[in-house]
Amino acid sequence: MKIKEIQNLIKFVAKSGAHEVKLETDNFKITIKTNAEIPSAETQTIAQTLPSMVAPAPQPTLAGTLAENPIETEEHPVQDEADNLIIIKSPMIGTFYRKSSPDKDVFVEVGDIIKEGDVLCVVEAMKLFNEIESEVSGKIIKILVDDSSPVEFDQPLLLVEQV
Repeated sequence: MKIKEIQNLIKFVAKSGAHEVKLETDNFKITIKTNAEIPSAETQTIAQTLPSMVAPAPQPTLAGTLAENPIETEEHPVQDEADNLIIIKSPMIGTFYRKSSPDKDVFVEVGDIIKEGDVLCVVEAMKLFNEIESEVSGKIIKILVDDSSPVEFDQPLLLVEQV
């Protein structure tokens, strides 16, 4: 299985609302666990019906996110028309890190000017460190997640003012 396929599977599991999915073939085993809670009978059948039969469920959110504000669900940054602000969201479930290793500097700070392609953070999923690059140019207004915190698929990570 390729990394992109694994990332897509993680996204799918996050959208489905499943708590745990196990997938096993001759070549590999993969287990994906989320914070979502669903009935146990549904949990047992998800692995058997993946991916054709699982309907997406409402996205669980972590306390302290922008869950109070309706945010479009997509991989690209979402623009808040009222303030000209862009919300950079997590493309996958994982652990959010502001720097590439403990002895390195953080990728961005509040007030930094960024451009398209700049690395903003990394999200570690299943021992793979995925660099999250900016798709917009602007100024970092707020970092919405603490370093080393778990993040959900589509969770807001950074707030950027477009310049």
